Amino acid sequence: MPTAAPTAATETPAETPASGLDAEIRIREMALSVAVASALQVAVRLGVADALDADEADAGELARAVGADADTLARLLRALAAHGVFEETGVGAGRFRHTGLSRLLRSDAAGGMADMVLWAGAAWTWDAWPRLEQAVRTGDAVVPDLHGKDFFRYLKEDAPADAQVFNRAMTQASALTSQAVAETLDLTGVTRIADIGGGHGHLLRTVLERHPHVDGELFDLPSVVAGADRELTTGALSGRAGVTPGDCLEAVPVKADLYLIKQILKWDDERSVRVLRNIAEHAAPGARIVVIQNLVDRSPEPRVTTAMDLFLLLNVGGREHFQRDFEGIFRAAGLEFTGVTQARSALYLIEARVPATRA
Repeated sequence: MPTAAPTAATETPAETPASGLDAEIRIREMALSVAVASALQVAVRLGVADALDADEADAGELARAVGADADTLARLLRALAAHGVFEETGVGAGRFRHTGLSRLLRSDAAGGMADMVLWAGAAWTWDAWPRLEQAVRTGDAVVPDLHGKDFFRYLKEDAPADAQVFNRAMTQASALTSQAVAETLDLTGVTRIADIGGGHGHLLRTVLERHPHVDGELFDLPSVVAGADRELTTGALSGRAGVTPGDCLEAVPVKADLYLIKQILKWDDERSVRVLRNIAEHAAPGARIVVIQNLVDRSPEPRVTTAMDLFLLLNVGGREHFQRDFEGIFRAAGLEFTGVTQARSALYLIEARVPATRA
């Protein structure tokens, strides 16, 4: 069981204040960072990382392989190489080789990041960023103004191809952290778990494989669980796993000793409380609820976490949370906060319990 963690932030060492030319360069880099994001997306769309084999290749060879102009492809790769994504073998040489970062853009990379790059740079994402000022002034998501419907309805109804990329990216991200979560979970006395909003079930599969005494249930939208991991539906784990389609904002008719909620409680507090109440409604007294997310005040990746915080604001009116936020959300949902444990990753397991006596 987790031990209660202090609410104070884990401070990162203060950086030496930049001054003069260094400060100007840093601001320029940040202001022009859109170029890096765009270059990453183009490299993935062209399949450059796949075209570059184990050895180096010149821009002309790569251009022929991916259908691009040799000179402009070299310029694209040079821009990425400045950030450690690919390496140019000599200044202006026009020959490139892989780095550890560029290999993550390959379609066959273990722990690959290609789909994450695609959704982060998709048209629907870029359409929202120019309206950040609007979101900051109002505190509201901008997607309803842009598309006439909320974020998830827009993806489902108007952009199914983008929805597939988004779901793959979420599965990809889950694959990077699921093992760490499975290793960290204390399943003493637990015989059945439920993964709420669990996507295609990568986390559930990982937990079941590591803990053979446990059964599990995957719960997510019908369109999502239709693509559930085959190991859960027809494979070796099918005898221990079930799949229930549904919307956690409406009801969660699933019984379990422990409920996992990984990276989905990023809405406003009202919707987060609603999800937790829906779970508790069908849960037995004493059931555990483990929310698995980043925490702003404890994140080892503050630039990623705070950028995602703004992304959530734009798209769903949501946010990344502090530990104290979850303590308040649990109280509002009628749950008892029991503590926080860090997984062997940037994620934290924030745990609550369904009280023996309900208000």
